[in-house]
Amino acid sequence: MKSYKPLPLSKNFNCNLIKKKSLTNNAFIFAHLMKDKNDNEMSFLDHLEELRWHIIRAVASILVGAIGVFLCKDFIWNSIILAPTKKTFFTYRAFCSISNSLCFGPKDNIRMYTRDFGEQFMMHMVSSFWIGLIIAFPYILWEVWRFVKPGLYSKEQNVIKGVVAICSLLFFLGVLFGYYVVTPFGISFLTNYTISESIDTSVSLASYVENLTMFVLPMGMVFELPVIVYFLAKVGILNGPMLKTFRKHAIVAIVIVAAIITPPDVASQVLVSLPLIGLYEVSIFIASRVNPLKKEDDEPEEDDEEESKDVVEYDHE
Repeated sequence: MKSYKPLPLSKNFNCNLIKKKSLTNNAFIFAHLMKDKNDNEMSFLDHLEELRWHIIRAVASILVGAIGVFLCKDFIWNSIILAPTKKTFFTYRAFCSISNSLCFGPKDNIRMYTRDFGEQFMMHMVSSFWIGLIIAFPYILWEVWRFVKPGLYSKEQNVIKGVVAICSLLFFLGVLFGYYVVTPFGISFLTNYTISESIDTSVSLASYVENLTMFVLPMGMVFELPVIVYFLAKVGILNGPMLKTFRKHAIVAIVIVAAIITPPDVASQVLVSLPLIGLYEVSIFIASRVNPLKKEDDEPEEDDEEESKDVVEYDHE
């Protein structure tokens, strides 16, 4: 084989100079990288400032929606808020068209009154705020996602991708269910319930708005149950077998609530109960997939088998 001799170095060639330059370049690159890293990291006050702007934008979206609702007073009040008090409401007509035995509705000539000076104006503002909140809910979730996203790894971001769309869809489904199902049954039951014929049913405007809010908004949050269960199962707090253990209790509670707010017939109770029971079953499925319970009984048997093998090998030796 041929042997190659290194080229002779010139007399002016300085190795120490090359080493010094390379060390200087490496130090410069390292300092530059550390500077970029420090620039990307945010301090505690920077996080608070970022959170403040997310909250401001979320509140601004609610105010924009509330102002738009406030300006559409006639349509919002006559066609949406007061619509469940009329027998021409969609739910009442749908049930009456199916069968006369399923027909129900609110009491005739419900009289509303105001107790305080300026109550109509206050209820107008309150109702506008709540409807504005419902309209701005997807944007609020998006602001929350924008604040949380930088603190997550790319794998975690991919796992919960689309959470804003899913939560918004479930929330609107819950609001519609509360408005078109729970509200008509609740108003029909409360207005037709009497303890004496001598007592006239009169409803204050504030009481009606409060009850309507409690019928609609909580259902929007209840329909977020699958998403909540997903995150709790991801953390390890919930699992499928745990939810299956309390399935009977949950069904009994749902049926009792449905029996209270619906007329005394089986069809109405089933109509209200089935979606809520379905949500619970979906939550069980999600928890079972995300956090499956490990078979703890199988692990000791495997350990015992390994120990027995070690004992047999030791005896042979």
